[in-house]
Amino acid sequence: MEKQKYYIHMGSGEISKEKYGNNAEFVIYATDDDIILLRDTFNEVNDAGIRTFFRAHIPAVPYHNDQSNDEYDSNLAKAYKVVYELGDEQTKAHIKQMGILNDI
Repeated sequence: MEKQKYYIHMGSGEISKEKYGNNAEFVIYATDDDIILLRDTFNEVNDAGIRTFFRAHIPAVPYHNDQSNDEYDSNLAKAYKVVYELGDEQTKAHIKQMGILNDI
């Protein structure tokens, strides 16, 4: 399978073949299967984020003891790992500088 160029915006979970606006936070080269994996990972981040939102409205559950926050952090780190593995040199350098993969 041939790899194609994609633009990634982590905050919105956007994956695009077209560069527009501010969607070019990272550049990756990926196959269709890679994109399916990344989309699934972004969906997991989003789902955990929704659970975290609802948990935030329950004051009896402290932030540091909340599984949904841990899942969100873990899934976001997983998304960064996938983007790092598929990224161009600039993407890899940026993510490495962030230090987010040191915990994985």
